[in-house]
Amino acid sequence: MPPREQRDASAGAGRPAPVPVAGPVGRASGGRRRVTAANLAVLLVAVALAATGQLLLKHGMNGAAERARSSDRSLLVTAATSPWVLGGLAVFALSAVAWLLTLSRVPLSQAYPFNALGFLVILLASSVLLREHTNVWTWLGTGLVVGGLVVVVTLSPAGSGG
Repeated sequence: MPPREQRDASAGAGRPAPVPVAGPVGRASGGRRRVTAANLAVLLVAVALAATGQLLLKHGMNGAAERARSSDRSLLVTAATSPWVLGGLAVFALSAVAWLLTLSRVPLSQAYPFNALGFLVILLASSVLLREHTNVWTWLGTGLVVGGLVVVVTLSPAGSGG
């Protein structure tokens, strides 16, 4: 069988050959994408920004709810003018940009399990920073989710697509 480049060029008579992907996208054997150190960094930034955005939104909504109860303004108006809520939305938007960059480089089946880290980050931060009450079942469940991430990441062959 001819090399892939020759097959691609001859397969679509009259159609341009596909442009090879260059740059930080890693390729495993068989041409499948894989998680490289650079891709992992962008992925972890996306997860961290999403968790940070959620925490800012929660903090902002706690304050907005208190202000709305003590004034004649609606919760929607109070939230829409809260710097914490607006900041949370901005950080969450940045996480979406990082996530889109991740999806352009890494298969969804390999990237999405990393969102499990968000469970852990949010649980820790909401307990410590927001002083929310948690119970043993929440911690055990989160541990199982993160354990699942470890299984998926360590036992999936590189480039298997999932």
